[in-house]
Amino acid sequence: MRFENKVAIVTGAASGFGEAISRRLGVEGATVVAADVNEEGAKRVAASIEDHGGRAMPLRVDVSRAAQVEAMISAVTSRFGGLDIIFNNAGFSHRSMPFWELPESEFDRVYATNVKGVFLGAKYAIPALRARGGGVIINTASIGGVRPRPGVTVYNSTKGAVITMTRSLAIELAPFKIRVNAVNPVVAETGFIKGATGADVLTDEARQALMATIPLGRLTEPSDVAAAVCFLASDDAKFLTGVCLDVDGGRSI
Repeated sequence: MRFENKVAIVTGAASGFGEAISRRLGVEGATVVAADVNEEGAKRVAASIEDHGGRAMPLRVDVSRAAQVEAMISAVTSRFGGLDIIFNNAGFSHRSMPFWELPESEFDRVYATNVKGVFLGAKYAIPALRARGGGVIINTASIGGVRPRPGVTVYNSTKGAVITMTRSLAIELAPFKIRVNAVNPVVAETGFIKGATGADVLTDEARQALMATIPLGRLTEPSDVAAAVCFLASDDAKFLTGVCLDVDGGRSI
């Protein structure tokens, strides 16, 4: 039970990577705060954790809204007495299209969620982590921030910003015993697919084309990301900070 007596917030917890990491943290003993703008989804994930003997609380949170993120941290520390881990995972992609055709409103939306959401999550969590004597911040970036692909240039740039923020913040927070790391997944059949393509699932042809670019020959599974995040959040990684771990089956090589 690597996370026994630990309190962890997961944003974007209602589906995909966030759901998988919430469940994994719960299995490994953490008290999990499942936060998502999708309140019903957050409730479903929290209930599932409790049904399996864990401890969880759902919260409806729009990570792009400072007041809501601040209220989330306050609610968590008031109820559970502190905070040990925050996983800034909430994010989405705009539709794949030529850069010059992307509406300004979509640029604003993807930056508000993917970059401002990480900023706000860290900003309001840091005082709580410092009060605990240290802790862990983990951010979901993307292999697109390392090896960009066409059609989602603005999305890629948000993930590049997350990578830089992660590494810089790791240096800034090291004196407070707060570690800051990120994961860089390759494409998975999660909400990203619907955002980027407009389809709920990939066609067989599109799936095969994507898998052909990944040396290990498959897409990322949410469980892959959950395993990586749990490692980075645990004492097994206690000397790792500023790490942006590629969970990509070798695509970045």
